[in-house]
Amino acid sequence: MARAELTRLTGTIGGPDCDDDDCPNVYRTENGSIVVQGVVSDTFVPPSGEVLAEIPEHVLREAVRALGW
Repeated sequence: MARAELTRLTGTIGGPDCDDDDCPNVYRTENGSIVVQGVVSDTFVPPSGEVLAEIPEHVLREAVRALGW
């Protein structure tokens, strides 16, 4: 899936100024799934095929607002 196919939910309201591809963000896919971009976390080893991403709380709050939850 290309980034152009995702709806960016964060990065425009109250967050730090950053380029389109170098800061924590939350995206929504066409089928309603959520994709998170963040710093790789080594808190624990996830199952094969999964990764852990750490994002600031304000990014998640912004995504929730954007989704109207």
